[in-house]
Amino acid sequence: MLKRRVVVTGLGVKSSVGNDYRSFFDGLKNGKNGIKPISFIDSENVNINVAAYDYEFDPLKYFNKKDLRRTDRFCQFALAATKDLLDGQDVLNFYDPYKVGVIFSSGIGGISTIETEYEKMLNKGPDSVSVFLIPMMISNMAAGLISIETGFKGDNFCITTACASSSHAIGEAFRKIKDGYLDAAITGGAEGGISAFTIAGFYNMRALTDTKDVEVASIPFDRRRSGFVMGEGAAVLFLEELESAKKRGAEIFGEIVGYGVTADAYHITKPDITANSQKIAIINALKEANVAYNKIDYVNAHGTSTKINDSTETKALKLAFGEHAKDLLISSTKSMTGHMLGAAGAAEAIVSILALKEGVVPPTIGLKEKDPECDLFYTPNNAIEKDIKYAISSSFGFGGHNAVLCFKKFEG
Repeated sequence: MLKRRVVVTGLGVKSSVGNDYRSFFDGLKNGKNGIKPISFIDSENVNINVAAYDYEFDPLKYFNKKDLRRTDRFCQFALAATKDLLDGQDVLNFYDPYKVGVIFSSGIGGISTIETEYEKMLNKGPDSVSVFLIPMMISNMAAGLISIETGFKGDNFCITTACASSSHAIGEAFRKIKDGYLDAAITGGAEGGISAFTIAGFYNMRALTDTKDVEVASIPFDRRRSGFVMGEGAAVLFLEELESAKKRGAEIFGEIVGYGVTADAYHITKPDITANSQKIAIINALKEANVAYNKIDYVNAHGTSTKINDSTETKALKLAFGEHAKDLLISSTKSMTGHMLGAAGAAEAIVSILALKEGVVPPTIGLKEKDPECDLFYTPNNAIEKDIKYAISSSFGFGGHNAVLCFKKFEG
């Protein structure tokens, strides 16, 4: 079967940096820091002082109060970003609904709902638990609600692979369209789990930074890095095969051309420091894209601001790209968004696509002190304007899940 080209024709974002894709990318280009002191959690009890919480998101713009009470925050993000993405696009009447899928993700789903309802049960008894607990907490509900909202009836499922979740979702949607099983898909990820409970869990495993200074809280590849910052939000993409996109006159933001997947088979949280599996994921994405390694211009790195992750990722880039690694423009936008967990890969895919389209590589902010183990060029502190043609975005999740997406500037 002839493989079809897959393009991106819709973008939706909710994040601490911006609540639409335009303000999101403009904020990143200008080095906007979405990390703020936590104002809604008693940080004295959880030892963590900062998070990339989306204080500007107003769910009442999208939902009535009754629906809000029945919907976890991660689903609110997912549906709101999807509504923005589809605004003005008459997609349902163009496509057979059974040929449009919803392949979506969340790393931890409705964990805030679990926390709230469990406290209610302890304090007031089991009869106090909401009848909506189960549909609010399960990670697949974002995919289900998007399908219900849009009427799309094709492949519908949720991928949960921790920090790699939404990169896997995009990659699987890409291949479904490329191979003809679907004509289009809504894909991406959402997360809304910043709470005392989740912070305590991540903090106790020594994954989070405990600094109070937002300017150095998330500083990927810097020698002073001390852990990641929890983020939240949603990033949603509409993918479709090229000829149909042209027929309906859609705006084309970019093209997905490759997807590489591997497993470390090593540890529940630590990456394999040999970086071999990460390297193979990168190489496999380039093979599917049919692009030489020295043609890649930009890497949106996983870059979590944790000691082992950043040095291992640097090693993987050197192994995959050889001498060309020194010529790569690399950045970690987690320096501004924090770690959006199951939404991170999709947010960073959107960054990669817009970087290609606009010829602007966003910076890694806060990067001031070099680490000898992280000795590549990470676009420190200021964006770089450059005409770039190919980019990759890497996501590496707890459990050893590796996903790499390859994008191409759309040129017809």
